[in-house]
Amino acid sequence: MMTGKQTWVFDTPPSIISTGVVGGPFEEKGNIPNDFDYFYTDQWMDEKSFEIAHQHMIEDACHYAIEKANLETNDIQFFLHGDLINQLTPSNFAARNLAIPYLGVFNACATSMEGLAMSALIINQMKADYVMTGAASHNSAVERQFRYPNEYGSQKPDTAQWTVTGAGIAILSQNGAGPKVTSATIGKVVDRGLEDPFNMGGAMAPAAYDTITRHLKDRNLRPDYYDYIITGDLAKFGREMCLDLLHQNNYQITDEQFIDCGLTIYKPDQPIFAGASGPACSAIVTYGHFINKLSQGECNRILVVATGALLSPLTVQQKQTIPCIAHAVSIENV
Repeated sequence: MMTGKQTWVFDTPPSIISTGVVGGPFEEKGNIPNDFDYFYTDQWMDEKSFEIAHQHMIEDACHYAIEKANLETNDIQFFLHGDLINQLTPSNFAARNLAIPYLGVFNACATSMEGLAMSALIINQMKADYVMTGAASHNSAVERQFRYPNEYGSQKPDTAQWTVTGAGIAILSQNGAGPKVTSATIGKVVDRGLEDPFNMGGAMAPAAYDTITRHLKDRNLRPDYYDYIITGDLAKFGREMCLDLLHQNNYQITDEQFIDCGLTIYKPDQPIFAGASGPACSAIVTYGHFINKLSQGECNRILVVATGALLSPLTVQQKQTIPCIAHAVSIENV
């Protein structure tokens, strides 16, 4: 199963048999509203804090995925999930209520594909029947932890990004209809010395480049094997930087083929600065938009490269640089 230096190729690829995708009111006004299962009317979601609302979204997305798969909660053998809030508390509290054996995962905004890669490994190697995985973020909760509360009214540069409010969940099975998870390339932590927490796209672009090229080398593939190579949340500036790096090193990837989730969720006229971010960014676009495209036969092979900036409020205050990571998972109609 191990192929090359960093890639797992699954000999019995698990199927993504169902998904659950929820979002907030800002996401409903965006570019892909038809790819969600449910939208909330406000950021509070009938809860007393944004963090509890965050947990609420995770549970709802899980229930949508379970219901669509015609399963019961106790049919799920393992639940892998992550978010950005201190000690993964929204994920942990949701797992408490779901009462499914749980593995908390954290790779910042790369968490979605970390969870999907590990879930596919559990299905493929350990022969579990059903594994559920996903990632979530909440704009108001994340902003006040990592930056400034919205009420503070701080000004942001053009390179800043808008944290997505939403949750994306997938259920994997040994059998069943649905696109297959065929391989995963586990990324390395890459740090090019950037210190600006408002330029995460620029910080993450080298990590995305490193993982994409490693995946292609390990699997001995050309970029045109995939209909789309999809990055997580590089947004405008990071996407341009990563694409330049690929072209400079003779990887022929077209503009139309190279998609960024952070530029997919919202419309261009929404006030999102350089684009979207957050663990929910890649989870929503993958488990909503692109799984629908695969299921409808509009594409057959995608490589999703979720990107994460591994910073914290503490490291920013201590003026440390921003280490980053990217994990790649191929999803195919086979």
